[in-house]
Amino acid sequence: MMHDHASRPNGCPPERYPHEVRKTLLLTLVLNGVVAFLKLIFGYGIGSASMVADGYHSVADGSSNIIGLLGIRLAARPKDSDHPYGHKKYETFAAVFIALLLFIVCFQVFHDGIERLRTRAAPDINWLGFAVMGATLLVNIAVMSYEYNKGRRIGSDILVSDALHTRADVFTSLSVVAAFIGIKLGFPFLDAIAAVVIAAFIGFSAVRILRSTSAVLCDTAVLDIDDIRRVVMEVPGVKTCHRIRTRGRADDIHIDLHVIARDQTPFVRAHDMSVTIEEDLCRRFPGVSDVVVHMEPLSSKDHHGD
Repeated sequence: MMHDHASRPNGCPPERYPHEVRKTLLLTLVLNGVVAFLKLIFGYGIGSASMVADGYHSVADGSSNIIGLLGIRLAARPKDSDHPYGHKKYETFAAVFIALLLFIVCFQVFHDGIERLRTRAAPDINWLGFAVMGATLLVNIAVMSYEYNKGRRIGSDILVSDALHTRADVFTSLSVVAAFIGIKLGFPFLDAIAAVVIAAFIGFSAVRILRSTSAVLCDTAVLDIDDIRRVVMEVPGVKTCHRIRTRGRADDIHIDLHVIARDQTPFVRAHDMSVTIEEDLCRRFPGVSDVVVHMEPLSSKDHHGD
């Protein structure tokens, strides 16, 4: 059996996004800090549990930005002897820490909401509270859209997960505004209920982030093997391919496959075929960073199918 391995061939694009991720996270960190400060100051000032809860949610947003910046710094380090596959999973681990942070905030907000329901304390809602919530809501929507679109475009786990967190902040802010309206109409208990609803949104975001990151950490298949097979079969001299495996993140995909060459293909020709396969896969799937092609002769006894 012949094996040919070429890590990151010429057809694979260089890593390019860490600087963009850092710049985006720094911007959102500043905006989240301003939003959190306003919500907490005015929330405590008017005695609103829902507004304070929303403020802590924004604090968690800012904390996740800091964790993300640390994760990106580690993920951007080049491959070395101890990390031959690179450091990109550090970014995924950072996303896991964001989820754990959200679970902590979720518990605290839920506890405060239940306590407010028990004591039946009513907040003093005024026009300034509505103004602050309206302004911070607009900021959150802008941050969410910008961060999510940037994350999807460059394939960054940390930006997408952080944008989902901010999206939860948008919904929680809307629930606070709805609670304020209800309080003005004579239903003060809605403030505590809104705080509990916010806790649910935070918990949902944490679960969603854990689901996406666990797929990467557990080496779930990333690409459809039929799509890969179609690309490989277009290379002249290939009879068939099998044992196709993929893993990694959307921007750091590793492919491993076995290829059966036609007839008695010379060793040099087999090597050229493997290089062509690697380059074609990298061009067809932009997120591919590493391809391992196991070249086998037609008589190989190891051809057992996929």
